[in-house]
Amino acid sequence: MSKSCCMFAGQGAQVPGMGRDFAEADAEAMGFFEKANAVLGFDLMKVCFEGPAEELTKSNVCQPAIFVTSYAAYTAFQKRTKAEFAVAAGLSLGEWGALCAAGALDFEETLKVLEARGRFMQEACEATPSGMVAVVGATPDQLAAVCEKSGCTVANVNSAAQQVLSGSKDEVAAAVAAAKELGIKRAIPLATAGAFHSKYMASAREKLASVLDTVEFRAPRFPVLSNVTGKPHPADGGAIRALMLEQVTGTTNWAADVECARSMGAELFVEFGPGKVLSGLVKKIDPALATANVSDLAGLDAAAALF
Repeated sequence: MSKSCCMFAGQGAQVPGMGRDFAEADAEAMGFFEKANAVLGFDLMKVCFEGPAEELTKSNVCQPAIFVTSYAAYTAFQKRTKAEFAVAAGLSLGEWGALCAAGALDFEETLKVLEARGRFMQEACEATPSGMVAVVGATPDQLAAVCEKSGCTVANVNSAAQQVLSGSKDEVAAAVAAAKELGIKRAIPLATAGAFHSKYMASAREKLASVLDTVEFRAPRFPVLSNVTGKPHPADGGAIRALMLEQVTGTTNWAADVECARSMGAELFVEFGPGKVLSGLVKKIDPALATANVSDLAGLDAAAALF
């Protein structure tokens, strides 16, 4: 069996109905949603299973919702296969799911962190009108020129061909204009609440610091890749805490995480949670890498057959 990497979905993957079939098929999965309702103080289960989509999109709801769904999928998969992953990774909020899967913090701690993280990020979005723009097909020089002309900064490096920039509403508009002027293939404003992974999230980072001071981080049982460094998190809890704070305002380098996992021998990348965004990005980075998605019971069956 080739080495494999488990991946955890990020914000934007949410869809009403997610997690429902896992919960209906397995008492432990249902237990995660029930525990989430108790910890969070609102009916996360109902929003995940029934929507509405507008409620599910709010950062303080979306972040714990995707985490609980992804963790339920991961746990169901582990029960079926007893798989041992060589490495774990997640995009932005998904990195918290990866850390939880590796035992760096427990389920309830992760829930509390993500509710607070989502709430603080939503507050930062509401304080300053800002946004994000996906840039496709730019050379490194072109991307640098767009940032220089617009004032935007790089929020996500998804692959060599696709980056996402963050900025104020005016900066995002300027980035679209600059990209057109430079002949870049595509520059698409995204429907996000604000400029994630940028200086516009500084207030969220500051508030999250006091929450993370109350959380005990343990050495991960298997390597978990950092979005900030593109390398495995250190064993030291304080160092993990510092990197997860930096991630709020810093660039998330998903492409570097995939390259690192590949260098560690991973040939199969299994995505847990709603959607297939990460699998699609893995294929863009290296079409030779195999991917699987566990977002529902059918996906669980298909992925389990590979182990």
